[in-house]
Amino acid sequence: MRGRPAAEPRRWVARRAGSVEAMTPDATQTPAETPTRTARQVADRWVETLTDLDPSVGTALGTRPGDTRMPDLSPAALDERADAARAALAELDGAEQRDDDDRRCATLLRERLSTALAMHDAGEDLVSLRPIASPVHQLQSIFLMMPTADAADWEVVAARMAQVPTAAAGYRTSLRHGLATGRRSAPRQALAVAEQLETVAADGWFAGFVADSPVPADAAAEQATRAVAGLAAWLRSDYLPAVADVPDGVGRDRYLLSARQFLGAVVDPQDAYEFGWDELARIEEEMAVEAGRVLPGADPAAAFAHLDREGPAVEGVDEVRQWLQDMMDRAIEDLDGTAFDIAEPVRRVEARIAPPGAAAAPYYTRPSLDFSRPGRTWLPTLGRTRFPLHDLVSTWYHEGVPGHHLQLGEWAYRASALSRYQVSLGSISATTEGWALYAERLVDELGYLDDPGVRLGYLDNQRMRAVRVVIDLGMHLGLTIPDGQAFHGGERWTPELGREFFAARSGSPAAFVDSEIVRYLGWPGQAISYKLGERAWLSGREAARERARAAGRELDLRVWHTAALGLGSLGLDDLARELAVLG
Repeated sequence: MRGRPAAEPRRWVARRAGSVEAMTPDATQTPAETPTRTARQVADRWVETLTDLDPSVGTALGTRPGDTRMPDLSPAALDERADAARAALAELDGAEQRDDDDRRCATLLRERLSTALAMHDAGEDLVSLRPIASPVHQLQSIFLMMPTADAADWEVVAARMAQVPTAAAGYRTSLRHGLATGRRSAPRQALAVAEQLETVAADGWFAGFVADSPVPADAAAEQATRAVAGLAAWLRSDYLPAVADVPDGVGRDRYLLSARQFLGAVVDPQDAYEFGWDELARIEEEMAVEAGRVLPGADPAAAFAHLDREGPAVEGVDEVRQWLQDMMDRAIEDLDGTAFDIAEPVRRVEARIAPPGAAAAPYYTRPSLDFSRPGRTWLPTLGRTRFPLHDLVSTWYHEGVPGHHLQLGEWAYRASALSRYQVSLGSISATTEGWALYAERLVDELGYLDDPGVRLGYLDNQRMRAVRVVIDLGMHLGLTIPDGQAFHGGERWTPELGREFFAARSGSPAAFVDSEIVRYLGWPGQAISYKLGERAWLSGREAARERARAAGRELDLRVWHTAALGLGSLGLDDLARELAVLG
């Protein structure tokens, strides 16, 4: 198969005889002859195993460009991956840890596999409907990562697109299994996904994607369109009535498990809740000052209204894409050699417009490991053609450089020095989103956000992340709003109060607010990873500064950033501790 490495680590393979059985090592050696492996070798073997089981992994990493399979989203495939994870954990128990990188890799792999198995055993992979990062989105997103340089590439695209109906059917089977076993997504989530799929079908997205294909692909596109439309119709006709009584909040036990997936650690809900309120108060004090700089005497709401009407803006969808591209290119030129050392392959990043049916928030997709596909930032337009700059600048430092693209691009560049697992599949939201939020704060410290409107937009983004902590915990756990708060003090959080609270503390349009609330309710614990991750990055940097001062010197941020990005992925419990001893 084109793109498969010439020499691969031994993998765990499934032995099937009509049903899924436990994973067993694919070995010709006897146990006595099998050499002891390092943790990094075990981790990279796991990457190959998962790439065999889930073709989206090889596509994302760029290691299997000739793979025509769609992901198997059926219950049998979920069980098969769980069996493989158990086998990987068993081998990890006997793996050597020869250096600090091995130690960090072993800790990461054990935590990630253990959390994934806990999620699977609890049936959480059957409750996966949400408007972002749901398995169903792979029906579309996998094609955005595929090479399309020549006819051979397009043949792979067409062959894979013809498999979309099978993948959609497998996912429907998983959802049916969830209904039969009491694992049900809430109505808001099912409706949001149905609407997204309907948009993809109505827009003719698949046909549009292959419109320039030099090989026949129209039939495959038509089949894929019918498949997503049929899945949307089934969600409305069958799934939604069956989940009508499912509450939006998931409760404490499910929340703590889900949050562990995004933090790489067990969260203290009360500590996080209080931290969210404290951060919100601090940020809003700064916003009040900055609003007066935008428009004397104005509060933040009036200042944002003024900026929306009269502030600097880019007119046109193509124009805003180019403006964002130019902004990221300038950031690379400015920051390389000063605050960071940016490897040559990482200096390429693309600004893109998000396809129809995407969630409302901007996002980033990482490069392939060989950089044949660059890192990309994506802007959902939500039907807009005018884009105020105060709403974009700090967001693109977050998504691009020095945010997600710099971190995840540098990780890809260092894959051979660490392990492919530590720089890709082992990613933890608190580490990556925390870094991106840290990156926004860093460019503010470096003076890139001195314009009052731009800085007010940055603070608004910071406020949104603090609001996320408060309402994500509040809505899912049914927490009480503190008595001293002017906003419904003493009442328990509901989704309706969450929306009201978010809307009152956001300069965002109603469509974005609604999308965010549905996202938080369908992705428990992900929304808190930004601020809790940023706290760990800042804590680690401050500890490193104190350590440097104790040694009679100042911390060199460029050196510290280089070392920090060289760590690869870490769970929240490990992050601040590892960062503290760098530099």
